Amino acid sequence: MKLPPYFEGLTEKPGVVNDIQGARVLARLGDSVTTDHISPAGNIRASSPAGLYLIDGGVHQSDFNSYGTRRGNHEVMVRGTFANIRLRNLMAPGTEGGVTIKLPEGTQMSIFDAAMAYANEGTPLVILGGKEYGTGSSRDWAAKGTKLLGVKAVLVESFERIHRSNLVGMGVLPLQYLPGDSAKTYALDGTETFDIRGLDPLNRGDTVPRVSVKVTRENGDQVDFEVRLRIDTPTEAEYYRHGGVLNFVLRQLAQQ
Repeated sequence: MKLPPYFEGLTEKPGVVNDIQGARVLARLGDSVTTDHISPAGNIRASSPAGLYLIDGGVHQSDFNSYGTRRGNHEVMVRGTFANIRLRNLMAPGTEGGVTIKLPEGTQMSIFDAAMAYANEGTPLVILGGKEYGTGSSRDWAAKGTKLLGVKAVLVESFERIHRSNLVGMGVLPLQYLPGDSAKTYALDGTETFDIRGLDPLNRGDTVPRVSVKVTRENGDQVDFEVRLRIDTPTEAEYYRHGGVLNFVLRQLAQQ
């Protein structure tokens, strides 16, 4: 049995919401990225991080089955997040599937392996996207996997309604460029580091219409701009303050 890590280190009361400092881009994606692109789906390839994990655990390839049959095992599912063979990460041109560039080394590797390397360094992560991010069916693992990879924020031009809500429910910040802005506006290519500032009102359960993003480029140049924080209601602010809806509910039950 694989126990999911959602409640590891859970305290009686929620911690303090701090600004995000020095985040790296795990993937820079284009328009119309669907939950099928994000969520683990289909057969598990032997060469994928999930396949290698199963082989290491003594599972024969003929017994892999699909991600759907293994959705109760977070170790498999997180390795299949952003691993769709049709996903194109603009940070790694000419590739398809869950491939990215680990920075600052510039090493090409799987999105999962890069996320784990960043986690070992204590580096928070962001996803950059375009219009209609998260369209398609409401797949819960699209948000769960994003959370377990260490992604703290998703910055896009527009969200699909349910996926935005699911990200909040997992404690991931949904950020949206102001109208007319995009990654192109600020010449973002994914090699930058991101500071996301102005989150303190969430500690009081308040919504925040806009927050500040400071981007530092590889050459040291910086650019500041504002984005919309798509935590739209006080209830969502409470979910985020607790680290997600699961933590919120568990703390509520503990008080009864």
